[in-house]
Amino acid sequence: MNEIMNVKLSCGKETHVSYLNDLNELSSKLAAFGNKALWVADSNTANLFKRLPPTNIILNAGEKSKTLASVEKILRVCVEEGLSRDDYIIGFGGGVVCDLAAFAASIYMRGCKVILVPTSLLCMVDATLGGKTGCDFMGAKNLVGSFYPAKEVLICPQLLKSLSEREYHNGLAEVLKHALLSKDESLHKFLISRKSQILLRDENTLLSLLQMSLEVKKDYIEKDPEEKFGIRQALNLGHTFGHALESCGRFSKFSHGEAVAWGCVRALEASLELKIIDENFALHAIRLFKAYNYDIDHKIGRGEWIDFYNTIQKDKKKKDGVVQFVLMENQGKYVLTGLSKNTIMNLVISNPIGCNNG
Repeated sequence: MNEIMNVKLSCGKETHVSYLNDLNELSSKLAAFGNKALWVADSNTANLFKRLPPTNIILNAGEKSKTLASVEKILRVCVEEGLSRDDYIIGFGGGVVCDLAAFAASIYMRGCKVILVPTSLLCMVDATLGGKTGCDFMGAKNLVGSFYPAKEVLICPQLLKSLSEREYHNGLAEVLKHALLSKDESLHKFLISRKSQILLRDENTLLSLLQMSLEVKKDYIEKDPEEKFGIRQALNLGHTFGHALESCGRFSKFSHGEAVAWGCVRALEASLELKIIDENFALHAIRLFKAYNYDIDHKIGRGEWIDFYNTIQKDKKKKDGVVQFVLMENQGKYVLTGLSKNTIMNLVISNPIGCNNG
């Protein structure tokens, strides 16, 4: 096992991110916790091991499980099994499982220990690092949650071999987003020059990709651990548009990554509309998403507009009641700003019709 990085967060808390060579090494590491841990998995990730430890809970796979009811199920098992504050909740799965496990840990006995084992690329490069936990509520993604960093994040790239093509691309979208937010073009260039190896999931290439992508996120979250200064909000690039698209599809038509890729391009187009972005950078960035075959040209129908816009208004990222979109100026340079209703409509809807700015 090799430590990839140590991430320093608020109140002296740290997350140790480690790389494990294979499932055998991961199993040995996790076996050391014995009966002092509750395992949280889903109906997909539970099948990755021949036998789960006896203290476990298996949730239904998918975004529909990301509810307060699932958090309550986890807490109930914690109580029934007599877990203490010194014990662990181990989240073994994708973003849904890890977010729920960490949220439950943050409120059980006012905080027990949590270890996250991401099994998807999306979770490895995004969901497990930085301490954001939570669940969906009343149709809005991650509306209820907390900041509670994991004590350890254990990454085993071998797990990525088990992902479907769609699920793998789901995570790549966040890597592409990090390429725009990086302080330099190194990740962008890597994504272009090593595209074949990345798509073939070459293990050495993936390890480099994970390291570079996580370094981008680390830079932002260490400067703004609890999203108080507007720095960490940059990591929400594409998410305001993307979450609304997911909601319109009732979290089944578009995966999170597909929606984020689409949302990043809408943010780039909004930046062009407001004339705040370097045009060459914008076109270069849009080509990157096209190169990885995301459906960036999708438009919502007029019948979906009301639901789409209402979902945007529920977004947590508000200032003085106005939703703040992350737009880009240039490589690694972003701006937070509101957008008019007309601008949003023209960016997302097919055959837009006039409307008020109200």
